[in-house]
Amino acid sequence: MNSLIIPKGYRPILDAYDTQRAIAHIKATFQEEFSSALNLKRVSAPLFVTEGSGLNDNLNGYERPVSFDVPAIGTDAQVVHSLAKWKRLALKRYHFTVGSGLYTDMNAIRRDEELDNTHSIYVDQWDWEKVITAENRNLDYLKLIVRAIVRAICNTNDRLRVRYPQLRAELSPDVSFITSQELEDMYPGMTSKERENEYLRQHKTACIMQIGGKLRSGKPHDGRAPDYDDWDLNCDIFFWNDVLGAALEISSMGIRVDPSSLDRQLTLAGCDERRKLPFHKMLLEGELPLTIGGGIGQSRLCMLMMSCAHIGEVQSSIWDNTTVSACEAAGIPLL
Repeated sequence: MNSLIIPKGYRPILDAYDTQRAIAHIKATFQEEFSSALNLKRVSAPLFVTEGSGLNDNLNGYERPVSFDVPAIGTDAQVVHSLAKWKRLALKRYHFTVGSGLYTDMNAIRRDEELDNTHSIYVDQWDWEKVITAENRNLDYLKLIVRAIVRAICNTNDRLRVRYPQLRAELSPDVSFITSQELEDMYPGMTSKERENEYLRQHKTACIMQIGGKLRSGKPHDGRAPDYDDWDLNCDIFFWNDVLGAALEISSMGIRVDPSSLDRQLTLAGCDERRKLPFHKMLLEGELPLTIGGGIGQSRLCMLMMSCAHIGEVQSSIWDNTTVSACEAAGIPLL
């Protein structure tokens, strides 16, 4: 079931022409701020991978990839869900060293996504990955990187408002950190999404850590594939969205699994068959670098900074007829 929020009295701040100019400004500025802060170099990345490579990200475990046959090479390919695994392999192949990393534009089709104001079947994000040492595999280092990303976002917003002073999004660089278990203990009678909204209503910028494993309630805060993030060392970054009156997830990221955490999480998730895949075999045998990485939503960042009510105002996608009609009646211009 698709859901839609129509903010009362909503009107877009920028017209269609300035919206496109602002999107370009946000993307160029953030890439500059972000890559400088984390010492990342831009690389090219695939739109699809072979089905048998094990490189595609299965997200929460139930999403179906868009698959197609490639007669010229006699195999099937899948449009990527994300580049979580591919990036780590690329760091090895491109000979990146400790303290350096890569970023790229990631475009994906997520056919099973439930559509609402912030979800589309088309996904555009900056995927990034950085080589770290074993000593960096801790929550203090995770927090350090989160603060750097949030500063890059806030700096981008400040520079955007210089060019477009009519924009009014105010983003706080002060990050409140909390684990998913602490959040459940704080709001035990709420769903995960309700907890996020309640916490962000009070803290405006927050990082929810340790996502994927089961909480004391017996349920995880959210789904997480077992073969890229270490569930003890990962997080989601949120900002409060005034227009929608809700928490907006901007980034999913984390310190990646090492051989021991991958071994443990594959067992917990019942995914032992993946041990035979090329990527997983390399990782279990210690042949891949230790890394931290994640994805940052491009369209979500744009809609947040421009105070848009719907992600369709900043990206071209397809929507159900009810959404199209309701947005048209409410003056929400879908591209």
